[in-house]
Amino acid sequence: MKKISLALLSGGVSSEREVSLNSGNQVFEALDKQKYDIKRYDPQCDLAKLVTDAPDIDAALVILHGPFGEDGTVQGLLDLLNIPYQGAGVLGSAVAMNKLIAKRLYRQAGIPTPDYISISTHAPVPDPDRLKALGLPIVVKPACAGSSVGMSIISDEKDLPQALEKGFQNDDTLILEQYIKGTELTCGVLGNQDLEALPVIEIVPGEGHEFFDYQAKYVAGETTEICPARIDEQTTRRVQELAVEAHRALFLKGYSRTDMLLLDGELHVLETNTIPGMTATSLFPQSAAKAGYEFGVLMDKLIELAIEENKRTNLRRAQ
Repeated sequence: MKKISLALLSGGVSSEREVSLNSGNQVFEALDKQKYDIKRYDPQCDLAKLVTDAPDIDAALVILHGPFGEDGTVQGLLDLLNIPYQGAGVLGSAVAMNKLIAKRLYRQAGIPTPDYISISTHAPVPDPDRLKALGLPIVVKPACAGSSVGMSIISDEKDLPQALEKGFQNDDTLILEQYIKGTELTCGVLGNQDLEALPVIEIVPGEGHEFFDYQAKYVAGETTEICPARIDEQTTRRVQELAVEAHRALFLKGYSRTDMLLLDGELHVLETNTIPGMTATSLFPQSAAKAGYEFGVLMDKLIELAIEENKRTNLRRAQ
């Protein structure tokens, strides 16, 4: 059987470049070399080569995080080149990457999400009354950064200027969000038209981590991840329902992972990831494994979904 010509994209130019390279390495090791002829591309330096090779590429795995990788830009290029790729398209990638737009779409879809206000470099001073209504502590985070980059939790208003400065180093729009100290949960979704909610994972950051920050995410042993989560069956079903609802509200495809908090029986959706991490400590592969998708099998499934969606899109355009 002819091998599938597969482009593996990792690296890029965002602050999450090293995570992307690490993920790309592990994905490469997991892929079946008897099934795929794999060529690797780093968008930092290989875009021209990707364009040149495009006619001979059957599918792509985009293992990029952050701006110029997870925000719809690379997805748009692949659409122009008619290369199937896993996960969300241009629209879904862009709206999920922008946490402010995502929260507005959550609200519109009736998905519970913590209260918030937004500020920008053009209007950097939050309204005092709206800020007071959020209470303390509050979460300060860039609208379009991933992996908790630039994020702070402040318990004293005097610390706000420093948190804003840190956030604005990563984005020109910030979200100031109600802080909810609850159980951290995450749930993956897999599929195109028929969606499968994966087992729920409970995240327990280790000592010294006030929240699931960059180090807690990517350093082995810094966080305890429990799958399935220690929650009752009814709550599990509701988490899975919200993950599917969030996936649909943000116009996503292929797969996603939605993070949320549980406090006093109430769930609060935080954000949805369109290219979940694929390192040894990453959450989506752990959950997929519990559902029967060993890492290599998961890669096969994502590639199958990518080719399936591309065929469906091309057929619709031809009509």
